[in-house]
Parts: sequence; structure tokens; C-alpha cells
Amino acid sequence: MKWFKRKKQVPRTTALPVTLRARYDAAQTTRENIRHWAMADALSADAAASSDVRKKIRERARYEVANNSYAKGITLTLADYCVGTGPRLQVLTEDNAFNNAIEEAFLRWSHQVGLPAKLRTMRMAKSTDGEAFALLIGNPRLSGPVKLDVALVEADRVTTPWTGSPMAQTDVDGIRLDRHSNPIEYTILNQHPGDVGSPGGDFRHVNAESVVHWFRADRPGQHRGVSEITPALPLFAQLRRYTLAVLGAAETAADFAAVLFTDAPANGEAAAVEPMDVVELEKRMATVLPDGWKLGQIKAEQPATAYAEFKRELLNEIARCLNIPLNIALCNSAGYNYASGRLDHQTFFRAIRVEQADMAAAVLDKILAAWIHEAMLTTEFSLLRSLQYLPHQWFFDGNEHVDPAKEANAQKIRLESNTTTLATEFARQGKDWESELYQRAKEKQLMTDLGLLGQEMTTSVLIEDEDEE
Repeated sequence: MKWFKRKKQVPRTTALPVTLRARYDAAQTTRENIRHWAMADALSADAAASSDVRKKIRERARYEVANNSYAKGITLTLADYCVGTGPRLQVLTEDNAFNNAIEEAFLRWSHQVGLPAKLRTMRMAKSTDGEAFALLIGNPRLSGPVKLDVALVEADRVTTPWTGSPMAQTDVDGIRLDRHSNPIEYTILNQHPGDVGSPGGDFRHVNAESVVHWFRADRPGQHRGVSEITPALPLFAQLRRYTLAVLGAAETAADFAAVLFTDAPANGEAAAVEPMDVVELEKRMATVLPDGWKLGQIKAEQPATAYAEFKRELLNEIARCLNIPLNIALCNSAGYNYASGRLDHQTFFRAIRVEQADMAAAVLDKILAAWIHEAMLTTEFSLLRSLQYLPHQWFFDGNEHVDPAKEANAQKIRLESNTTTLATEFARQGKDWESELYQRAKEKQLMTDLGLLGQEMTTSVLIEDEDEE
């Protein structure tokens, strides 16, 4: 018999796969939050902003802006800050005479077609409707050499008016897209669907090169805009309801000039008075009350002490979705100091600069390209044909500083320390530095000819001496 020696068992450690299951509280559905998240969906950007949804939001936003003073003021303020008196073109070629000629011609054309006012209307439509449209059309009634005009189109007219017709899957309401999701054609109704007697069926297809479409895309793949005040619409309604409720309570309390009441128990010793009877009172009269009865007034407790604070908090929440500080939304800086006011304005001015850059890229550059295309056909600007691209930039109105003296001192320090340039400092004020320097040189030359330049310097020295004293 052969015996086999058994090997000694060596314990081994085996790594078992472990699945980590992390959980997010926001992803849990409980009895407490099921109603809150009931309307959450997984729709795409264009499906969520469908034609019916945008139409309903537009109607409610327009109604609120038309009837709510705060909503109207906020949209007007945004348009005034963003557009102001109108953008100014600066051409950046090496030929200064050519640059000045183009800038002056474009300025005359923009004033003739009312471009600044149309841009402000587009900005208000972008806030209320969520998007703004404009058509680049020819207008033979214009007096200048360039017959280009900008015709505004309301968002209701850009839509697909028929049903059941073949459409590509990438097409959006009123916009035909190519396979790269670039707009190639817009369908525009000849009349507004809300016009009285509008047939509602006549439309035309317009090439995308002749259409200016300005909106803010909040999601990737979004091709139509939604009202920028959409999150604030329920808050605007609450603001009006609360104001009306406070007013109604105050009016109810004021309607009762006086009431008769008695401390006597039921069936006690008091003269019989008809309940809810009405007694006419005369001014400055003296009267005798029934036995056992006293004269009292309703205590006026409206508006409540928290009325103003509630309105401020609600308006602060309303203005937040538009990046507007509370003092601008209220048009009232009571309670603000210099530091807090300037700090709030920094965020707002940054948002305005972003908005102006977006307008320059989506609206102004497209209008300028169409203007150049028309201008190069004239003999006056035939030189434009040799340019593949016209280097340029846009200037907007500058923002006035809260303390001009402090800003001027800071500007002087920046220039002396070479941390800024004249072009940057003039751009802060919405001015062209070359034009300003030419103008300043002409003024100084004229002051020298009139013998006023030395007098001005003497005056400045005297002022500095007084400040030192």
C-alpha cells in the first residue's frame, strides 16, 4: 500500500467585487416631494419649448408687462441699459479717411431707419416673448444710397402654419434646419394671427441670410426662445394679488365709519337696536346713543407692517432671473450706501456687457454685413469690394459712475501706472478714443489761438492749491 502525504492547506485571501451604490437625496421620490416634482420631464429643449407652450407663456408675459408697473419698468430698464442711444460703429482699417466715411455713412443710415429704437424694441421683445425677429429688406423710399431697411417681426408670425405636410425631423416651429442644425429658411406669416380679419393662411419662406433671430439658448439644441421673465410670472401674479388683498382689507376697514357695541349680556339691560342697521352720520354732529350701547371704530391694521418688506423680497426674487439688482428693479436706492450700491451694480453691468456682446454678434454684425453688401454696389463705397472682411468693433453708451471724482482719480492712476490705455478708458464711456483725441486736439489748438490755454492751466493750479490747504 502506498501512502500519499496530504499537502498542508494554505489560507488564501480572495478579493470579492463590491458594488458601491451612492444615492442622491434629490433623486429620491418620497411622499413629501412627489407633488413638488410631479411636472419634471425628460423632454428635449425644442420639445419642452413647443409652439403651444411658448404661445401660452408669451400671452401671459405680455399681459403682465402691460398691466404690471414693475414688469414694464424692468423691461424698459433692460432695453435702455443694453441699447441706450444706439451702438456706434468703429472701422479699424489703416485708412483713417475711409474709416470715417464708412462710420459716418452707417450712422446716417442707422438714424434714417431708426435702428436704435428698433434695437430697444427687440430687446424688450426678447425679455417678454423670449426672442426677437427682424427682416433685412429693401426700401426704395430711403433717401440715402443704401436702400436696406430693418423690419421687425413678432414671434407669433414665425411658425409652421400647416399640419400634416412633410417636414424633416430636425425642423423646428417655423425654422427649417440643415443636417448640421443651421437655420436655412424661416416660414413667416404675411399677417399676424391676432389681426382682426386675418386669413391666417398666407405665408412666405425667407432665406436665413435675410432674417435676424435673437434669443438666449438656455439648453443645448434649443432653436426658439422662451420669455426671460418666465420664472417670475407666478411671482408677479402673487405681487398683484397681495397688493389687491391689502388694498381690499384697508377699504373694508374704512367703509365702516363707526359701530355700536354693548358689553351687556344677551337679553341684558340695553335698548333694543336692530342688528346690522345703518345710521347716517353728519359731520361735526353731537348725538345721544341708545341705553347700554357704545360707539367704536374698526381698527385700521392695513397695510400691515410687513407689507413693504414682503414686496421688496418678492421683487428681489423677480429681478434675480434677469440679473437686475433690487435698487434698479425698484428704481429706488433708499437704504443703500455707496459700497453696497456699487457692488450690486458690478454684477448687473457685467450682465449688460455680455448682453451687448451677444447683440453685436447675433444682430449688429448681420445687419452690418447686409449694409456692406448693399453699399459696395454704389460708386461711393466701391472700395468695399476689395475687402474680404471689414475689421470693426461696436461702442455702446458708457455707464455713469456713482462718484465721478473717485473714478477720475482712479483713471488717472491707471494711466500713469500704464495698467490701462486711452482706448480702454474711452471705451468704458462708450466713446471712440481716436475721435475724442482729434476733437481734444482741435479744442486745444483753438484755445491756444484765443489765448485761453494758459488761463485754464492757471485755474487748475489754483484749485489744486485750495485742495491742499
